[in-house]
This record gives sequence, C-alpha cells and structure tokens, in this order.
Amino acid sequence: MLSQPIRHEKGHVSGIFVGGHDVSEHVRSEKARIFTEARVDALNSDIERQVVERADDRNLVWKISPDLMGVLRADGHFETTNPAWHAVLGWTETEVVSMSIFEMLHPEDAPRTRGGFEAILTGATVTQFENRYRCKDGGYRLLSWIGVPEAGKIYCIGRDITAEREAASRLALAEEALRQSQKLEALGQLTGGVAHDFNDLLMPIMGRLDMLLRRGIGDARERRLMEGALQSAERARTLVQRLLAFARRQPLQTINVDVPALITGMADLIASTTGPQIRVVVDIAADVPAALAHANQLEMALLNLSLNARDAMADGGTLRITVGADTVAEGHRTQLPSGNYVRIGVADTGSGMDAETLARAVEPFYSTKGIGKGTGLGLSMVHGLLSQLGGAMTLSSEAGQGTNIELWLPTGAADHAPVAPGNRHTAIAQRFGRILLVDDEPLVRASAAEMLLDMGYEVVEAEAESAEAGLQLVEDGLSFVVLVTDHLMAGMTDVELARRLQESLPDIRVLIVSGYAEAEGIAADLPRLTKPFRQAELAAMLLG
Repeated sequence: MLSQPIRHEKGHVSGIFVGGHDVSEHVRSEKARIFTEARVDALNSDIERQVVERADDRNLVWKISPDLMGVLRADGHFETTNPAWHAVLGWTETEVVSMSIFEMLHPEDAPRTRGGFEAILTGATVTQFENRYRCKDGGYRLLSWIGVPEAGKIYCIGRDITAEREAASRLALAEEALRQSQKLEALGQLTGGVAHDFNDLLMPIMGRLDMLLRRGIGDARERRLMEGALQSAERARTLVQRLLAFARRQPLQTINVDVPALITGMADLIASTTGPQIRVVVDIAADVPAALAHANQLEMALLNLSLNARDAMADGGTLRITVGADTVAEGHRTQLPSGNYVRIGVADTGSGMDAETLARAVEPFYSTKGIGKGTGLGLSMVHGLLSQLGGAMTLSSEAGQGTNIELWLPTGAADHAPVAPGNRHTAIAQRFGRILLVDDEPLVRASAAEMLLDMGYEVVEAEAESAEAGLQLVEDGLSFVVLVTDHLMAGMTDVELARRLQESLPDIRVLIVSGYAEAEGIAADLPRLTKPFRQAELAAMLLG
C-alpha cells in the first residue's frame, strides 16, 4: 500500500492520497513455495537416509556373505573382493587383486574359464559356471559362478560347492555299491542253489569212482578211464566250491590260523604250480598274530591268486607274497571296522589291468583269458570268502605295471592257540559200530552207505526223506555210536536231530555232511564234512 499528502498551492496539506494493490495471491504463492521447498528437503533427506541404509545393507551383505563376490576388470584382475575369499581360499583381498584369475585357477580349468570370461565381456550372462580355484595352502576348491557384464566389468558371485559335490559323489558310489550288492546277492542266491544241487549230483559220482579205483577193479585201460572221470569230478568239485564261496554259502568253521605257517607250507606248491619262469618271494613279518579264518579255503584262495599271477606273467616275472599285521582305523580304504587285522599281500609284475578291467575284476564269470581258459570266478570267490570271514580284499593295478592284491583277515581270539595246517579236523574217536545215516537225497545216502560199509561199519539208513525217521529208529530200540546226517532236511536241521538223539543216546557222536550250509545254524562244536567227499576224507573224520 502507498500513501502520499496532497498540498494546497499555498503549501497547506489539503488531503492524503492512498493507493494500493491486492497481494493475496503473491502471499499464497510464496507460502506454497516455502512449503514445497520444505517437502523437497524432507524427501531428499529421506532418500539420502535410505541410500545410506541400503549402502550399509549392501556393505553388510558384502562382508558377511559366505559366497565369494568380486568386481573383475577386463584385464583379468579383480578390482575388489569380499572377505569370503579369505574364508574359503585363504587369500587376503590384497593378494587376490594382485593376481590374475588365471594364476589362481587349476591348470586344467584355465582354457575353459578363459572362454567363459571372454563370452561375458561380449555381453553374455553366465550362470553355473564351475571351475577349481587354488587355495593359499595349495589345495583346490570347486566353485560355481554367476557372472554379469556391466560397463566393461564383470560382477560375479561364486559359491563353494566342494563339499556338495563330494557328498554327491559319495552318494553315487553308495548307490552303485548297493546296486552291485543287490545284483551279486541275486546272482549268489541262484548260484548257491545250483551249486548245492551239483554237490548232491557229484557225491555218488565221486564216491563210487573212488571206491572202484580203491578196489582195483578193471584193467589198466579201464582204470585210466575211471581216473580221468574222477579227475573231472574233482575239477567240478573245485568249481562248485568256488561257486559256493562266491555265493557265501560255503560252510566255514573259522578257527585261529597260523598264517605264516600256512603260507610257508604252501611255498613249494605255489612255486611248482606257477612254474620255473616265475620267481616266488615270501616275506613274512615278525610277530604276526593268528587270523580268524578257514585254513582250507584260505589255501584255495591263495592258490587261485597265484595262478592268476602266473597267467599275467606269460614271459616270467616275480610273485611276491607278504604277511604282516596292521591296525585299521575308521575310514580305511578297506571299509572294515576299526581293529587289528592280518594282511596278506599277493603282488605280481605282470601285465596288470586297465581301469575298465579293474572295475569289473571281482564280477563273477568275468574273465579276460578267453573261452576255455578261465571261469571268471577266481577273484569273485576270494572276495566272497573274505567277506564271509569278516575281512576284505583290496585290489590295485595299472596296465603294464602289475597287480597288487591284499587280503585282510580279522585277528583271532588270544585265548585260542592257532591251528597249523594238517591238523584241522576234529576226529570222531569210535572206530567200528552201528552208524545212523540220515540224508534226504537217496543217491547221496546210498553212496555214503557204501563207503561206510566198505570201512567195516554197520549202517542203518533213514530212508524216509525226513529226520523223523531217524528218531523213530531210536525209539524202536536201536542204538548207534555215530550219527552221520545232512545239514538241511525236511522237518528239522542236523543240530535239532543231534540234540534229540543225544537225549536218548548221550554218548552218540555226530558228523555233519553239508552241501552248502550257511555258517549260522551249524553248531561250532559239531565236526563237519563238505559234500562231495571221497572215502578217505570220510575215514579221516571217523577214524582220526
């Protein structure tokens, strides 16, 4: 507003001029401007606060993330890295940024990584790219990367998947082992059943051929024919024993075995079997404890391994057999329970095996020897035997570098003296008398009866296909000095029959004859003879 006096011409003030204009809109505009500026300032402050908070969040994530983060320049050097590099690989940020990424990579991964690096620089986004980075201590960790290009740089995040990949590998191995175990179990059940039937078939063949030869029947030509047939039957028996060992149905009575004495006693046999081109070296450590094993089956296993070694050294070489004591800790390559074991090594300087052959070496019926030159059961038989004994077999080989096999046997009980070879049968003291013969297979029973009659015993056969028939004979008043019985029969087992008979005949002795009896279910105190057997083997058990 403007005011001004109005003067008369004589100088007197005759009035006041007042002028003004409306400023209401201006005032309102000014107030609005001030309010807006205040709001903008508040918003700016809020944005700045949020930026600071987000930066703090990003910095915190950068610091605490277990994943490796970094900004990589086009020259292959990191511009900055987060603390996870030190936690995972051991390198400080100063050390990491001073090196090219290709200096830290596993040499085998460098070419592939360079291709991925160049692809990202041209605009590609790479996810799940895996490579191995060297740790400060010299080891390597497997990392999985995500890389994104931005303004000529690569922003990348890497995750350590070493443990995850190792766990997946262990799981795959376990699943493969399970599949292999299931396959072998199914094959073992089939093989064991067939082998048991073959034993029953071989029993009368071997028994009667053996008796004909012992009696001197026939001229020279006829005897040669019988001897050839008996040799074939013996080979068939050996094959059946291998089948049963693979199927883990070979009857085993484990005892404390003096392994050094057993191998020393076999040295000449192994040398003669492998031939003059093979040098046999036996190296036995001092103070080797007794092993819990089955001496006959262990001898067969060692002979099989020696024959395999001979076949692998067609031009000659060295077969080294070592014996020592070892302590197995948890996680040992044998996967055995921790404890003390006797280790038998069988190593040759032969042709060895490639990786594919080595992976299948213990598969039953797998052989590289050609048709008619091998059954493919040698190593699978040894593997099955060691598993049945509570031990393990390890196998290592390279093509052209020979083969090394180790047999691991649990040590025997300290309070039982080891049994030396040649003194392993529990003999039955009675020489003559009446024998009760029980077997549900007529041909087997008849063959055994002929052997016993030829040895001078009186034999009473339980002709019915049941052990109940034998019990009925005792109830009818007959007395027996020896019971010779099959293990598995209709109605009851050998042990049940023996215990029932001993209630009426306390002094009766028992001899078990078995085709493939499982280890469990057979009393350890009962002597056992494996079918098929010859008359001399039966006599050794009866006469001592």
